[in-house]
Amino acid sequence: LTDQKVDGKDRPLLTHFDRNGFGYTLDRATGELLVAEKFDPVVNWATKVDMEKGSKNYGRPLVDPRYSPEATGEDETTTGICPGAIGAKNEQPAAYSPGTHLFYVPTNHICMSYEPFQVTYSPGVPFVGATVTLQPHESSPETGRFIAWDGVGGRIVWSNAEPFSVWSGALATAGDVVFYGTLEGYLKAVDAKSGKELYRFKTPSGIIGNVTTYLHRGRQYVAVLSGVGGWAGIGLAAGLTDPADGAGAVGGYAALSRYTALGGQLTVFALPER
Repeated sequence: LTDQKVDGKDRPLLTHFDRNGFGYTLDRATGELLVAEKFDPVVNWATKVDMEKGSKNYGRPLVDPRYSPEATGEDETTTGICPGAIGAKNEQPAAYSPGTHLFYVPTNHICMSYEPFQVTYSPGVPFVGATVTLQPHESSPETGRFIAWDGVGGRIVWSNAEPFSVWSGALATAGDVVFYGTLEGYLKAVDAKSGKELYRFKTPSGIIGNVTTYLHRGRQYVAVLSGVGGWAGIGLAAGLTDPADGAGAVGGYAALSRYTALGGQLTVFALPER
């Protein structure tokens, strides 16, 4: 929730980064849809969101049939769907800076192949109804991006590529420094305006926790909990080997075991005293 100027007028806004790859900005008082744009340029399952207020599809995505399992039907594999089932963004929180008026968003830059089939629900058994495999987009081997997003303009201001999905939360500070963690285990600090990396520290395990900061006896601290897991890290965390397990996450992130190990640790950094 932010308060920003839109067309020169102050408006109360709600900005949401959906798993479907679109960043939405609405007037939170009226519900009016102001922005609906792709926050990952490789998103292809829909061409755009219909913004024509008189249209019967207003506010809805316009699906591209080339990447629609519904169009191909059961027991047929549709390839190259972006984003993958894991979503262009999942539960990892974004951050907002009132100073830059930008959102800082951890994202999944990943695609999938999808084969739907009939399945009967059984309690306690994963209920997906499809064979899913995850893979990087053909344009690059990385599966993660950490981006700065203009929620009023509906555009990426800068984007940092990461080898794996960025599964940690983001922290924006008044000093124009933004923190986030990576699945390999790095805590990173970047310039809020340019995205330039300022600092990194390798923690013992992949970071899926949220970076936080606090003040104690006049000194500021930054803390992060590391310990690989979550959907992207489920293969390593649970010892799974079938590439299709975890709705394709085991195969999509199989290389993660070469970069980090299991384990949980809270790492706390003290900022330099002035």
